[in-house]
Parts: sequence; C-alpha cells; structure tokens
Amino acid sequence: MCEAAYQVCFEKEVLFLNEDYPDQYRSNKHNNLHQAAKSRHHGRFRVPMCLNPHGPQVHGVLRRSSSFNTGRIEHLYKNRRTHLEGNMKLHYGDLTDSTCLVKIINEVKPTEIYNLGAQSHVKISFDLAEYTANVDGVGTLRLLDAIKTCGLTNSVRFYQASTSELYGKVQEIPQKETTPFYPRSPYGAAKLYAYWIVVNFREAYNMFAVNGILFNHESPRRGANFVTRKITRSVAKIHLGLQDCIYLGNLGAMRDWGHAKDYVEAMWMMLQHKVPEDFVIATGKVHSVRDFVEKAFQHVGTTIVWEGENEQEVGRNKETGAILVRVDPKFFRPTEVEYLQGDSSKALEHLGWKTKVTFEELVKEMVDADMELMKNNPNA
Repeated sequence: MCEAAYQVCFEKEVLFLNEDYPDQYRSNKHNNLHQAAKSRHHGRFRVPMCLNPHGPQVHGVLRRSSSFNTGRIEHLYKNRRTHLEGNMKLHYGDLTDSTCLVKIINEVKPTEIYNLGAQSHVKISFDLAEYTANVDGVGTLRLLDAIKTCGLTNSVRFYQASTSELYGKVQEIPQKETTPFYPRSPYGAAKLYAYWIVVNFREAYNMFAVNGILFNHESPRRGANFVTRKITRSVAKIHLGLQDCIYLGNLGAMRDWGHAKDYVEAMWMMLQHKVPEDFVIATGKVHSVRDFVEKAFQHVGTTIVWEGENEQEVGRNKETGAILVRVDPKFFRPTEVEYLQGDSSKALEHLGWKTKVTFEELVKEMVDADMELMKNNPNA
C-alpha cells in the first residue's frame, strides 16, 4: 500500500509500527515495541492480544493524514464514538522521521517492538521504488538505531516483519531459512536490506532482534488492492449483482497462503523464544491465483471454467457462460515471482508453531466477510 502507517505495541511496554496502515500501538505489561501499520490486517490481530484489562497498554504510531485513517481499528477504542483510547494509546510518527522514533521509544521504553511498518504492495513498489526503500529498508535502520540511542539495546526484543518476497526467483523448493535470496522487486530488495541490518544489529550489539520470514498471510482485514481481497470483494459483488467481472494479472502465480491470525501468533512466539533466531512461517501448501478464484466462486455456488491462454484467458460461469474473470496486463509486474512455498519445519521444531486454518477455511471466511460487507454497504 502507498500509505505509511505504523503500529507500535509493547507488552510491558509494547510498540507497534505499521507502514501500510495508519496506526500504531503500545502496551504496558512487558514494555514491547511493535511497529506495524494499524490498518494492516496482521497488526489488528496482534493488538487485541495486548488489549487485556489486566495486560499491557498498547501504543500505536499514527501517520498524519488529511482524512480519517483509523477505520480498521475502530473496534479497539474503549469508546468508538469519542475515540476514547483506553488501553490503546496513539502517537503521531513516521518511519521516515528518526527524531520522532527516538522520542516515542524513549517515552514508552518498550520491552518488545514489532516492526510491521512498510510500503508492502509489491506491484506499487515499482512505481514508488525510492519511497519503498526509504520506509521498508532505511526505516528499519532508523528504528533499530533509535533503540540503541535510547540505551535499550539490552532490554528490548525486536521483531522485524520480513517476507517471502526475499526469495523472488527461487533457488530451491521449498524455501527455508538457509535458501539464498533473490528478490525481484523494489519491495523485496528493500526488505533484503532490512533483513540484513537486523542480523547486523543482533551480531554487533547483542540485541534480541529477529526476522520473521512470513509467507503470504491473509484475512478479511486485508487491504482491498491486494489480490486475495480483490478477489473476495469482487466475488461478493458479482454474486449480489453489483459488478460484472474481475480483472486480474498473473493467474498462474503460485503462493503459500495462510491466515494472518496464525502468523501473528508465530510473531509473538519468536520474541518469547530463549535465543534470537530467524524463522520461516508458512503452510507448506501452494495454490495459484486461479485456484483462489475458483474456491471463492465455488463458495457462492458458481463454477468457473477457463478458456484461452495468457492475456486472452478468461473465466466463465459454467452455468450461464458469462465471463466473470479477465486478465489485464496492467496488473503484471515488470519481474514476476512465479512460485513461493515455505518450509516452516524449524518453527515447528523450535517454537512448536504450526498453521491451524486451512486454505479452504481462509477463502470461505474472506468471502463470507465480504458478502456481509457488500450487503450492508454496496459502495464499500
């Protein structure tokens, strides 16, 4: 996404920084700093874990906007109408502003920081390459350096939201922690810098800093311009007669899709681990964009049959013959990532983590949520 939003969450003091979304949190049980975009869907799963009346106070970092940008966290306010914050405190800040990061970290003094901040839309990163590098790459350095400046190197546990896009043009299948990186986008390249600067701070300053190499993780809270949410929103609209067709890019792209709530649990588990280590988090199961489309339509009783190839490929309603899916080249990336499949056996062995939500359950949940959304608000 283009928006730079950050979340900071602390457990004793937890700070969330999130770049794709407009909010940040902090909590007060262990002092954890979590940087993640509040609007970002996995940030919204992590924050409720902190917002316990007897748990930590959550602090979020909110990027200033001329329009309200807290829509995805309205349910987290103590009073939604007045935006009374309760255990959630919001601070204005930005990953491109090192001064504000130092001020917030010094004030909150977190014990855990989750950096989910990023311009994380891969396709858009080709158009906003410099901005993506500034936020996703150098932004991570600013945050780590702020921890060091505040003298919290030995007390903070730092989580960096890394990504399967690091593997890009994959060098082995499946991909694990030792697989060589080969990013294929400005987003992936920026995240590669962030990955290695985390490793450097861990080794140079003995900081408890870890990279979570998360493969694609989805939920009904996913941004509307990401392909999975674009599909489920469109399927709901088509089923309700509000839209005629979906336009997509690379239908053959293969991804390892899991549920964000499972992956957020893994993030937390990494910071509770006895030693700082990097982990791949994935389901190990692969599906194409085409598969996702079929499952989504199937859930509303429509069978899709495919015709044609490449840019001329279309998906028809088997019963009526109507074209419901078309390919639009404008959604192609200049350099594609064709196949991502993660091996999270290390996380299972060392953390006891494994995915719970299946691909079919994930698609069903997202379609159901968007059906409800479009029924209540057809213009959503």
